[in-house]
Amino acid sequence: MSEPGRIGVWQTAFLGDAVLTLPMLTALRARFPRAEIHFFVRGGLESLFAAQPELNAVHGFAKRGRQRGLGAAFCQSRSLADESFDLWISAHTSLRSALVAAFSGIPRRIGYDRPWYNRLAYTETVPRRFRELEEVERLMQLVRPLGIETPAPKARLVLPQPALDRAAALFASGLPAGGGPVLAVHPGSVWPTKRWPVEYFSKVLDLAAEAGARILLLAGPGEEGVARAVSDWSSPLARSRTLDLAGQLSLPDLAAVLGRADAYLTNDSGPMHLAWIQDTPLVAVFGPTTKALGFFPRGAGSTVLERDLSCRPCGLHGHRRCPLKHHDCMREIAPEQVWAALAPKLGLA
Repeated sequence: MSEPGRIGVWQTAFLGDAVLTLPMLTALRARFPRAEIHFFVRGGLESLFAAQPELNAVHGFAKRGRQRGLGAAFCQSRSLADESFDLWISAHTSLRSALVAAFSGIPRRIGYDRPWYNRLAYTETVPRRFRELEEVERLMQLVRPLGIETPAPKARLVLPQPALDRAAALFASGLPAGGGPVLAVHPGSVWPTKRWPVEYFSKVLDLAAEAGARILLLAGPGEEGVARAVSDWSSPLARSRTLDLAGQLSLPDLAAVLGRADAYLTNDSGPMHLAWIQDTPLVAVFGPTTKALGFFPRGAGSTVLERDLSCRPCGLHGHRRCPLKHHDCMREIAPEQVWAALAPKLGLA
């Protein structure tokens, strides 16, 4: 087969999954420098990747909104049939993703060999090797049929210039007074059991403020109440050294702010991936999920704290409530332990 002129890459899972796809996209661009590469992401994430140099276009698929349901997947596949793609790579394993590929008419379609219906949807399938590889390396499996067998390349997140400018202005004149390194803290998560206890986050704010750090309190839409509780439980000193940005940042602005922070404290969540991809030192608290699942922050500056419990992991994503009703996976990670890991990253050890 001749080299493709138009390539579609489909990754409509969560924010972190899309970020983890960047090394594969980097490798794909290096292999096909003249091809058009189109990235299809979950609706709402388009702006984050709008300036990514490997990509010619980013498209959102509103699978939780107006494109909900299998009928919308079929409509999406028919629209792809009119766009002259030569190659389709799907990083998602859902039935909806398989249907999009199957009815697209794209001549070469690569996906994972499981679930079973993928073998009907794709012209080529590869093993995901879930128990053997980390997620970035699993994604690299998808481009092996294209002759790309090198290790995953170092990827970078390139943000739109307006977002970079707004973050620069914030750090120049909008931070709490008094100087000191900047610790970004994000206590939220889509999954409640992935959230380290509010009072533990508050204690870390207290310890950070006492050591001379300034704090940025971050939260996405719907997480503002969690951030407010963290602030309410913290000391007056911590509150005086904290800038509450909960719910105030767009996704590109959040990424730009994380790229400038001296360190970051987070649960296992999408924004965690925005930090490590920009080499921001971080501490991530893992509870119902484990580092061994492969979706962890990479790099020498990343530290994952977790407890070795027989009930972990209790799922790929977590639950709304602890199945055993104790949540020990999070409660047994003490604030002092987290601060001990954070302080050297801030130069405050």
